[in-house]
Amino acid sequence: MGTTFAIDFIPVDEDGRSAPWTWRAVAATERPETFVGFGTHLMAPATGRVVVTHDGEDDHAARRSQLTLLAYMAGQPRRIRRGAGAIAGNHVVVAMGGYGPYVLVSHLRKGSVSVGVGDVVERGQVIGQCGNSGNSTQPHVHVQATDSVDWPRAHGLPLAFQTAAGVELPGESQIIRSPTTGGSP
Repeated sequence: MGTTFAIDFIPVDEDGRSAPWTWRAVAATERPETFVGFGTHLMAPATGRVVVTHDGEDDHAARRSQLTLLAYMAGQPRRIRRGAGAIAGNHVVVAMGGYGPYVLVSHLRKGSVSVGVGDVVERGQVIGQCGNSGNSTQPHVHVQATDSVDWPRAHGLPLAFQTAAGVELPGESQIIRSPTTGGSP
């Protein structure tokens, strides 16, 4: 599915927790609404045309407990057989050019996808909300770039982030300076 360079973003509070720590975190499932990021507005990471949207997958219970993760893992083969919607959950794919690259934002909250196929989106435009749909154990956002939306054949592409210092690659110490920051790309 082109996940080679994918990144999962888990929103946390000022103490670094994704949700308050209760007995349920140790021994049971948790309501996704108790997590910091659940329902947070998500913005398009790139400018382009929306080529895929999927909405309607339920937000399921979150699982931080090792006990509840066992049953969840046992359901993996079933999710894989059900296809992209069961894995990515509610999602949006933006084509940055006529034939890619493609940026997938997944695990969105049910009913929150606010763009449609064919819409042109600008980087920073709201496209949905953080949810817990698909192959997700707690509310988070999965982002990946690929060369195709033919998921069984797609290859993952590295993600780069525009920062005040220039374009940065995750895990890289070198910053690629852009013309707007005084360097060359």
